[in-house]
Amino acid sequence: MSDEISRDDLGSVEYGATAAPEPAASAERRRPSREGRHAMPEQDPQRRAHNFDEVTLGYTPELARAEADRCLQCKNPSCEGGCPVGVHIRDFIGAILTDDMPASVAWLKKRNALPAVCGRVCPQESQCESQCILAKRGEAVAIGRLERYVADWDRSHSLEERHSAEPAPASGRRVAVIGSGPAGLACAGELAQRGHAVEVFESLHTGGGVLAYGIPEFRLPKAILADEIASLERLGVAFHYNEPVGKITDARELLESEGFDAIFIGIGAGLPLFLEIPGENLNGVYSSNEFLTRVNFMHAANFPTYDTPVWRGHEVMVVGGGNVAMDAARTAVRMGAAQVTLVYRRTEAEMPARAEELHHAKEEGVQVRELCGPIAIEGNTGWVTGLCVQHMELGEPDASGRRRPVAVEGSEEVIPCDTVIIAVGTKAHKQVAEITDVKLTDRGYLATDEDGRTSDPRIYAGGDIVTGAATVILAMGAGKKAAAAIDDFLAKS
Repeated sequence: MSDEISRDDLGSVEYGATAAPEPAASAERRRPSREGRHAMPEQDPQRRAHNFDEVTLGYTPELARAEADRCLQCKNPSCEGGCPVGVHIRDFIGAILTDDMPASVAWLKKRNALPAVCGRVCPQESQCESQCILAKRGEAVAIGRLERYVADWDRSHSLEERHSAEPAPASGRRVAVIGSGPAGLACAGELAQRGHAVEVFESLHTGGGVLAYGIPEFRLPKAILADEIASLERLGVAFHYNEPVGKITDARELLESEGFDAIFIGIGAGLPLFLEIPGENLNGVYSSNEFLTRVNFMHAANFPTYDTPVWRGHEVMVVGGGNVAMDAARTAVRMGAAQVTLVYRRTEAEMPARAEELHHAKEEGVQVRELCGPIAIEGNTGWVTGLCVQHMELGEPDASGRRRPVAVEGSEEVIPCDTVIIAVGTKAHKQVAEITDVKLTDRGYLATDEDGRTSDPRIYAGGDIVTGAATVILAMGAGKKAAAAIDDFLAKS
């Protein structure tokens, strides 16, 4: 079905059908519910702090219908303008209202290759939900929770029964996707739907990139990610694991020797930043990348059943205020730490983490030390014994728009601890220069135009390796946009 059909029409499909929903003759206008936003069922904080099971439990059918009933079904849905991948939000929610779940899945998957992932980890509150008309005077429709509900309904069926888009006729063109993170997966799915043969090259032994190694099981179960990847394989995408492009081969060889017509690079920017303060070489100091990878991806929480050990601290300091810092802190709680403290140089109001993640962390016992800037890590016999901080006060806004932290002279304090996890961001890995010789930015990221095209018209890129660290859904949006540009390039070449 073309995107040109009337958006006022709701559709219906049989489950397992591959086509998008056909428009119905008409859609009766309705009076929405005036109830407030419906809370998401969750594990009890005292219980979940001791397990890696998913924290949020998902809407029941009754809750999902009640929340969908709050949607105004706007003629010009402003919420969709806030979605980086352009999901037909009004339509998938409208199909819930008519009890047509197959149609809801079809509308959702028409634009989103990873709905079960996005429904869990996307910051909807600052994207689609922030544009909801109801948010102007109250609470937005819980679009993310409804997206998760619909995607999980689809997942409750066998792989063969799930909705899958019908790809266009085979084009005879081949595209290599380097990296299987959110940008790569979105690009691969979009290109496969457009009829191209897509092969994904992943350096690790499983797919998902940061979705696999960087997001804890309690926020994104690995089985859900595996299901999403299986859906792409069903669409025809081929995955090659344990194949680090840049070591075994490179982009030039893929194009000139392996017969690929175009390449998309979505390798992320996973090289951790450190504070560059004394003591960072002590035992007990981790980057958040290493800590989360060991626990969430290499099963260190189950040592010695799995053979990847990790230092289990008792007094843990996590430096940072973003989502990764929250993930590290909440993981440390589950690893048995007696006390976990977030150390942040601004206040909670300036933290870039999702409010929901900070709320969950505090429910689970994580403490917050505001207006504290680390200046040294102290140790004894090679092991961490404390974090030395300097107290801050907020000055004028900086380039980020947030008030700049200013050190208070003579306010130094040592906080006793045995573990410090540094979660202050990442940057591009130098590996990118081994993959391709296209132009880089001054900061080492791939330089592209607005469509993801690099200095070589056959090579495209998107996600964190272009923008620096950002969200999953923004990376997916970049992957989809680059896929459209690649499709146009292939049609003209």
